[in-house]
This record gives sequence, structure tokens and C-alpha cells, in this order.
Amino acid sequence: MSKSSGPNKRAARTGQAATAERWWKRLFARRSGPNPLDATREDLVVVVASFDDAEACSTALARGEAGEPAWRPLEQAVLRHHLTLPAAVVEDAASIAAQDDYLLVYDEPVAAGSPDSSGPVNVLFQRIQVLDALHCSQERSRMAGLAQRHGGVCTGWDALQSPPD
Repeated sequence: MSKSSGPNKRAARTGQAATAERWWKRLFARRSGPNPLDATREDLVVVVASFDDAEACSTALARGEAGEPAWRPLEQAVLRHHLTLPAAVVEDAASIAAQDDYLLVYDEPVAAGSPDSSGPVNVLFQRIQVLDALHCSQERSRMAGLAQRHGGVCTGWDALQSPPD
């Protein structure tokens, strides 16, 4: 009898199949964890903000962690970027930001008129994420570039979290 046939070969194939199945499940299984933060909640509060171009995100986050209400680094936050854009390019900028899961939220017109006018409009781009200094800085830079390419300016960012229990 050859070493490659018989019950041992079947056991080896079954073991490989079980290993492949475990690998597949680990790779594609839904992660069970806390429910994502709902950005429409009424009780969200600003826990950290920076409207100073020269301030590092790490400095702002450290200030937010020491503040009241305190930023909680291990919990999700609604990261909002405040931009002033010409009304004519808002939808184009929103479609680009949506590729990174940002949602456009109108704030208010800067000049008289509606978002349909040609004047500048204050808008918010927001998304939910666990916030850290590196990713906050990357996103701030991304939004500044987006605003600049569309003839606008990024005035700052803030983060909201639910009040502590």
C-alpha cells in the first residue's frame, strides 16, 4: 500500500479543509463588537476641537482628553471637518469625500442666498471613526487638500461623542 493513499490521506485532506474553513471564517466573518455610533443622536457633545492650522492633532486630542467632557480615545467619535466652499462645487467635493465614507452636512450660507447661489457655503463633512492623532492628522490634511482644490478653505475640525455613562 502506498503512503499517499488510505485513511491517512483522507485525514490529511479533512484537516486541510478544516484549516481552510477556519481561515475563511476568520477572514470574512462579521466582527461582533459594539454598535456603531449614531451621528444623528441628540445627546452627542463636542469633546475636542481645533480651528488653529498650527496646532497638531496630538495636542488638540491631549487637551480634549483632559477637558470636560473628556474625549475617550478607545470609543468611536463623529469626526467633523468644517469647510467653506463655493456653492457651485459643494456636490463635487461631497462625491469625492464620500469615497472615504464622509457625509455632507450643510451648516449655513456665508453670504446671503441659498446653497444654490454662487456664494460661499459653510459645510461639514463627517464620518464615524475611532480617533487617534495619526489618522486625525491624515484626515485633516485630506480635507484641507479637498477644500483647496475646490477653491475653498478648511477652517477646522471637531469630534463628538456621547456623554459618558
